[in-house]
Amino acid sequence: MELFSRSWVGLREAVAALPDGDFGRASGCAGWLVRDLVCHLVIDAQDVLITLVTPAEGAATVDAVTYWRLVDPPTGEDPLDALIPRLAAAYGEPWLLKFHLDDVGAAAGRAAELADPAVLVGTRGEVLTVGDYLAAYVLEWTLHHLDLVAHLPSVAGPDAGSLAAARVALEKIAGRAFPASFSDRDVLLVGTGRRVPTGTEKVALGEFGARLPFVLG
Repeated sequence: MELFSRSWVGLREAVAALPDGDFGRASGCAGWLVRDLVCHLVIDAQDVLITLVTPAEGAATVDAVTYWRLVDPPTGEDPLDALIPRLAAAYGEPWLLKFHLDDVGAAAGRAAELADPAVLVGTRGEVLTVGDYLAAYVLEWTLHHLDLVAHLPSVAGPDAGSLAAARVALEKIAGRAFPASFSDRDVLLVGTGRRVPTGTEKVALGEFGARLPFVLG
């Protein structure tokens, strides 16, 4: 719960501090501007609110690791991928996007703090505990925080605790650890295809490199 709150607050604070001109810059998500990424975060916050008030019965079907599915890299043909830029553009002014993220995002954060981590909830046709659901989102928030600052070197990135937790999660999804020479940030960027590995990194990865990237959905 603490890691969820820390990673989510850090991401929202980074967005809130952005000057208007940065919303038209590229993000770390291929094909998305910063404004598109922020619009996606609004939808993510809505999903958190919906899931936390969607109780489920029976046994859990996934946990914080198996919640994530490995999918093919996006091609741009997904209707939702195409919808996000149009929605983001409809806001017009960056302050409206900031306001909406702050409003819905704060509500999602409060709902997470008030939720019982042992309660079962349903989402995407699966059942899992609130604790596992929120733990899964630490990876989501941390990756998108990296996306936010990808071309904004003056903006603070994720904190060390969030990066470390996200690395652990990605390594569990991968089924093995990345080389110790990789920083947590590099594991997340290279492991999810946000950055091409250097020659030295390719050597360190060995045969494991052929399995990259891990695209999560």
